[in-house]
Amino acid sequence: MYIVDGHLDLSYNALRGRDVLAEAARQTADEDGIPSVGLPDLRAGGVKLILATIFCEPSIDGKPGYKNAREAGAAGWAQLDWYRRQHAAGEIELVRSGEELRRPSDRIKAIILMEGADPIADVGDAARWHEAGVRVVGLAWKRTRYAGGTGAPGPLTSEGIALLGELDRLRIVHDLSHLAEESFWQLLDKSGGRVIASHSNCRAIVPTDRQLSDAMIRAVAGRGGIIGINFYDRFLLRPEEYGQRRATLADVALHARHMADVIGNANHIAIGTDMDGGLGREQIPVEIQTSADLPRVAEALSVAGFNDADVKKIMGLSWLEFFERAYGDSIGQGG
Repeated sequence: MYIVDGHLDLSYNALRGRDVLAEAARQTADEDGIPSVGLPDLRAGGVKLILATIFCEPSIDGKPGYKNAREAGAAGWAQLDWYRRQHAAGEIELVRSGEELRRPSDRIKAIILMEGADPIADVGDAARWHEAGVRVVGLAWKRTRYAGGTGAPGPLTSEGIALLGELDRLRIVHDLSHLAEESFWQLLDKSGGRVIASHSNCRAIVPTDRQLSDAMIRAVAGRGGIIGINFYDRFLLRPEEYGQRRATLADVALHARHMADVIGNANHIAIGTDMDGGLGREQIPVEIQTSADLPRVAEALSVAGFNDADVKKIMGLSWLEFFERAYGDSIGQGG
C-alpha cells in the first residue's frame, strides 16, 4: 500500500533537539511528551511520501519565537537547510518536480510545505523560496503579516493579497489548514491556484475555528483539493469526550466518514497526522505508538465501511494523484 503523511514537522523538531533520524523509541521525551515520529519509523510503516514542513513559531505573550520578518526568515532558512542536508546524506529525497515525484526511490520522498508565511520577507522573496524547493505554502498559523489564522480572526492583508498573486504565478499550492474563516473564503475567491488542507478535521465533530465546516470541506473538494486528517486527540474528539478518554483510530475513521458523506465520495480525503506537531504519543490514537503503526489506519477505515479502493486513496493515493496532477500542470516550475 502506498502511504503518505501529509503533515510532519521534522526540521522544527530536529532543530529543537529531537533526534528524528532515530527511531522514536530511542528519542528522549521532552516537554511535548513521548515522541512518535522518526525516519526509521516512517520507513517501517511503509510511508513513501511526506509533506515536510517549515514551521517557525512566533513569539506570543512573551514566549520564545520570532518577533519580526527577519527572525522568521532566518528560522525558516535554517529548517530548509536541515532538509537539504538530509537529502544530501541520503536520508530523504526532496521532490521539486513531477519527474522527481515519479522516479523510483528507496528513500522517503518529501515535498516542502511552509506552515505560516512570515519567513517570506515580501512578494519579491517568494521566488527565492520556490527556487530553494518550497512547493506548498499556508499563509497563516496564528495571525501572520499575510492573513488571519487560527484563533486570530481576520482577512488577507494587503501584503497577503499581493503574495497570493505571486504564489499563483509560481504555481505554489495553497494550504488552507490554519486560515481564519474570512481569509479562507477570500483566498478561494481571489486565487485560481490549487488548494489543500494538509491537517484539518471536521468542525461538525470538533466545533472550533481550527477545523473545517461542511461548507469548507465541500469547497476544498470542489477545487480538486485534498484534506489530511489530523491525529491530535483534541482535534479528533468531541468536546465532551476530550480528556475523558483516549482517541482511537475509530475517531479518525469517523472524521473520514463525515467528510465522505459531505463530499459524496472519498476522493478528497487523506491523512496529515501532524503527530510531531508539539504533541506526544499520549495525544494521538491509542493504537498508534509510532509512524510504523500507520498501516493500522487502513484496518480502521475498512471496519468503518470504506471499500478497498477508498482505503487506498485515503492512505496515500489521493495525495499522490493530487501532486501528480499538480506537477503535471507544471506547478513548481514557475512562470
